[in-house]
Amino acid sequence: MDILIRQELPEDYDSTEEMVKEAFLNEEYSNKTEHFLVKRLRNSDAFIPELSLVALTQAKEVVGHILLSKIKIKDGEKAADSLALAPLSVRPDYQGKGIGSQLIRIAFTKAKEAGYHSVVVLGHKDYYPKFGFKPASLWNIHAPFDVPDEVFMALELKENALKNAAGVVHYSKAFSE
Repeated sequence: MDILIRQELPEDYDSTEEMVKEAFLNEEYSNKTEHFLVKRLRNSDAFIPELSLVALTQAKEVVGHILLSKIKIKDGEKAADSLALAPLSVRPDYQGKGIGSQLIRIAFTKAKEAGYHSVVVLGHKDYYPKFGFKPASLWNIHAPFDVPDEVFMALELKENALKNAAGVVHYSKAFSE
């Protein structure tokens, strides 16, 4: 499948949000508002335009999207910068074709190039480990809400990046609005 992955542009925003909405319509663990989260994140100080990527068909139709945004891992006065992967979306009729995997790999490469060293995700326990994610609790990193250990994961983009990053993840306000 010939898919182009590039940075999301303002002219993609409406198409991206519609595709994100469609991608989560039948997901069991979704509140069906991920498209609103994308919009709020774009308008927040956590937004990194270079880490908002779209997957396009040859006809320039948006069929996938990934967003990495800034977060902090805090333990008292100590804070470490990191990224949140949320959301990752692929239009239902394009799922299972490797588009999500391509988006993740390219986003991680761009994140490393931009100087980021780790990523946190709240996601499917059988999907994200194949990209190197492990339970965040291994680094004594915790979600700011109750969630099963196996679905709250972290990944080091740089070796030992999370060695001294214990604490609670602080998401952008966009996640809770």
